[in-house]
Amino acid sequence: MNNNDTQIIRGLASRVAELSALPVMKEHVGLWKKLNSLKPERPMVAIDQVCWHEMNVDDELTPQCEDSECRQYEQELRRILYRWKHFPADMVIEPLIRVPKAIGGISLGISAHDETAVTDPDNDVVGHKYINQIHSMKDVEKVIIPIITHDKTETARRMEVAGELFSGILDVVEGGYDPYLSVWDPIATWMGVENALYAMVDMPEVIHALVSKIVSAYMSMLNQMEEQGLLCRPQPNIHCTGAWTDELPADGYNPLKPRTKDIWMFGLAQMFSTVSPEMFEEFEIEPCQPLYQRFGLVYYGCCDPLDIKMEQVKKIKNVRKISSSPWVNEEKMAEQIGKQYVYSRKPNPAFLAWELFDEGAVRSHLMDTVKICRKYGCPLEIILKDISTVKKDPSRLWRWSEIAKEAAYS
Repeated sequence: MNNNDTQIIRGLASRVAELSALPVMKEHVGLWKKLNSLKPERPMVAIDQVCWHEMNVDDELTPQCEDSECRQYEQELRRILYRWKHFPADMVIEPLIRVPKAIGGISLGISAHDETAVTDPDNDVVGHKYINQIHSMKDVEKVIIPIITHDKTETARRMEVAGELFSGILDVVEGGYDPYLSVWDPIATWMGVENALYAMVDMPEVIHALVSKIVSAYMSMLNQMEEQGLLCRPQPNIHCTGAWTDELPADGYNPLKPRTKDIWMFGLAQMFSTVSPEMFEEFEIEPCQPLYQRFGLVYYGCCDPLDIKMEQVKKIKNVRKISSSPWVNEEKMAEQIGKQYVYSRKPNPAFLAWELFDEGAVRSHLMDTVKICRKYGCPLEIILKDISTVKKDPSRLWRWSEIAKEAAYS
């Protein structure tokens, strides 16, 4: 690290520290806790998965550090400051930096073979055509049980670097593994969605075996993480939403060895959008229950419409938040969620990608959700994500944030 890099990082960190001390941060944490305990004061709003390559204004996001490690911290800090300035919604800025532990062995043994289609070379959202690698029961053997390792020396080095950069400004804490344990997302990349859907009908015994092997691999991986103290501590966010809660961690919590029951997880089977509720239960809910049951709380769903599958989702005993994707029947969804779960609404990001940004259409889209959730008493969060483009006009996202807050706070 050179002195110039250090000064850049410390300058940005000082601004983040000042923001983290604002009273509104504690206020937002309290509001997220109320929502997650199903006693909301008002709907909450969050924005994530932003098309950052289209966001840079007046060089607010332009990196200036030379060292690659410093650049990673610089990017994180600049994005925090940018969010707060332009689309804060109900974000919380913490007075700390999480330094990822040097964890190895997180692999199921199969990597995707694909062809990509790129329409915007600056965008990391691209099209994929995946090559099928699962044709028979023999191919299930390609899935391995991970052997988790921890390079303590590398973790210590990272902590030392961060300690020098942020000393006296932000707390530096080790960041453990925050579980992302989808069964069907990796299967989609190993087979392609269409092949996987046909295989559920043409060779169900192979798919059952494949899912079982993946679940067993995840369970072993989590056991190893717990034993080595490599899991994350209770998260501030889960699947792009605020995760603050007084219900976690569980009794007996040891911050040096977090357990799965101390944290959230999120589950999803996005490619099951056209699969029947019965097959959804057979191939997703039933075999994945051992995973869901070991965690403290569960967020379920993503882009998959769940309005006709709520009976199955409710079988996850510790599910607390349920995704309401842009393609659900909102009335039907809200009626089934009621006051029992958080209605995690995902507004359609396509409004930001139209040739003309229609504020009236955005407002109407959001108010429909607010009115329906009021009707059924649903605890509501509005989570804009999967933003692949704003037509190179970042002010659209800034304005969307303002409209969303107006709708949520109305």
